[in-house]
Amino acid sequence: MPGTQAGGGGALAAVRELWAFRDLLRSLVARDLSVRYRRSALGFLWSLLNPLLMMLVFTIVFEVVKPQQVRSYPLFVLAGLLPWNFLAGSLTGAVRSVTGNAHLIDKVHFPREVLPLSVVLANLVNFLLGLAVFLPLALLMGARWNGWILALPVVIGIQVMIVAGLSLMLAAMNVFYRDAEQVLEVGLTAWFFLTPVFYELELLPNQVLGIDVWRLVYTLNPMATLVTDYRYVMLYETPIIRHTLVPFVIGCVLLAGGWWAFRRVAPAFAEEV
Repeated sequence: MPGTQAGGGGALAAVRELWAFRDLLRSLVARDLSVRYRRSALGFLWSLLNPLLMMLVFTIVFEVVKPQQVRSYPLFVLAGLLPWNFLAGSLTGAVRSVTGNAHLIDKVHFPREVLPLSVVLANLVNFLLGLAVFLPLALLMGARWNGWILALPVVIGIQVMIVAGLSLMLAAMNVFYRDAEQVLEVGLTAWFFLTPVFYELELLPNQVLGIDVWRLVYTLNPMATLVTDYRYVMLYETPIIRHTLVPFVIGCVLLAGGWWAFRRVAPAFAEEV
């Protein structure tokens, strides 16, 4: 059974140790980005190409075949795909971040959480590069901004907490239960369709058997709230929705719980990988 990590002096000690190895973290992030863009003609533009292709497919299916009453539907879909790809790419890479670096686990001493966190940061860079292209494109296509655009870093920060917490949990779980990757693949597919990436939340039924399903899904799925928030601040003149506090709390719990669980089982990684 994995034991408690020796010498763990609490959360502050963990943060100090991680900061001490910031150069390793930076190197791993740079490695992930260089591998992704090596011999690539378009470079970071690939981070936007996949969402653009998906946007085209969803626009044809849901606007041409079955129209929705959504202003600038291509922008609507793209604003949902960018944060979703950040989540999915981070979790998919993080789940194998420890098992895929067994040579480092065996030979080098460093805080093991550097491995999944480097994957998250690399995907965050891709996400931000995608936003750098998307934001001026949105303005050219009629997006309306007001002071709420300044809340964009807050929404990004909440998503980073959620993604980092889940990444730490999945990376540790996959060391001991190697089918975690397959479970994640199925889970992401289901999560994608439960998140309003290509449809509006208002399309969900208000009540089924007397239960407010719309509000329940809206509250329990943090990505549903965050995707809607991204659209509100980047596309519309709408204040952030009042449920934003829910994903913030979920993010805090996931980040704290994921970090604690990861460090608790980290000493056993060398034996398992």
